[in-house]
Amino acid sequence: MNMSAFMAFLATAIALSAAGFLWMLRPLWRDRSQRWVAGVVVVVLAGSAIGLYRYASVWTWPDDEIAAENPAAMVSRLARRLEREPDDVQGWLMLGRSHAALGQYPLAQRAYRRADRLENGRNVEALIGLGESMVLQADGAVDDRPGRIFEQALILEPDSEKALFFSAIVAQRRGEYPLAIERFERMLMLSPPDNIRVVLQEQIERLRSGATDSELAGPSSGVRSASTSSSAAPPEKPRVIVAVSIKPSLAQSVAPGSTLFVFVRAPGRPGPPLAVKRLPAVFPVSVELTEADSMVEGLTFAPNDPVEVSAKVSSDGIATPRSGDPIGSTRYIVGRDFKKAVVIDGLTP
Repeated sequence: MNMSAFMAFLATAIALSAAGFLWMLRPLWRDRSQRWVAGVVVVVLAGSAIGLYRYASVWTWPDDEIAAENPAAMVSRLARRLEREPDDVQGWLMLGRSHAALGQYPLAQRAYRRADRLENGRNVEALIGLGESMVLQADGAVDDRPGRIFEQALILEPDSEKALFFSAIVAQRRGEYPLAIERFERMLMLSPPDNIRVVLQEQIERLRSGATDSELAGPSSGVRSASTSSSAAPPEKPRVIVAVSIKPSLAQSVAPGSTLFVFVRAPGRPGPPLAVKRLPAVFPVSVELTEADSMVEGLTFAPNDPVEVSAKVSSDGIATPRSGDPIGSTRYIVGRDFKKAVVIDGLTP
């Protein structure tokens, strides 16, 4: 076996895993928790890559054939094997993980669904993998459809950390704070690392505060709110408005059906964007972002905040930055600037 070829394959798999799953996890955790959570997922998927190599590579090949292999070719080899062995549950699970690591989320979902059918809907890994790949395809959005899948996984495995986490996010976005608190508290009982424990505790406290406020706002409070709103208009919500265009020389390289992503970030601060919008890549276009476009509840921009607005074109609809993607950015002050130009005039390094 050519060890250098194996290590090259493993390094590529880790890089692909990191890119895809860091994007998924960014909108779900606050900054200081992201590294650990993403790191765990990347390590798990790297292990999957090793498993894939061993699973799909049972023959002894010449060194030049081994060197020519790449992750996509290995996945293709596994898929062909499963055509001959369609009842191999572990093989379908491995194929699902591998497609997800390569950013091929619809194919990952197909593989996980096949494993789920073979297990009559009782394979937790298939359910969680299916839900995760749906979240990835939706650029980190966790809605009711994957939410139902995570709930089903929890029935089968009540202590599944991934299912608890994603189902808590779904509950939080529905405004079901007691359920979200219950799920996060269950995660605390599973003895997470100290940095994750701190984040979970902070999230629980914030949710409890929100639930208390809503409970205190009883019927009489609602009447007062209504009477107050009749005499005074609510304050206008902060917004960011940009006119996005693309340099003519780059416009020629934009394939039909490409996607435009517009991000609002806090300059110099790592972590999830303050807001993001996904649109068809048609130029020029005027884009408005508000707190409704926030990826994390409570994490948004306010009047007078200096922010950076960037626009990126993706040929495959994936928001993860990739080398060669057309990109452009500008600085913006919320509430002071009105409509600023963002020109896509460069390529992602």
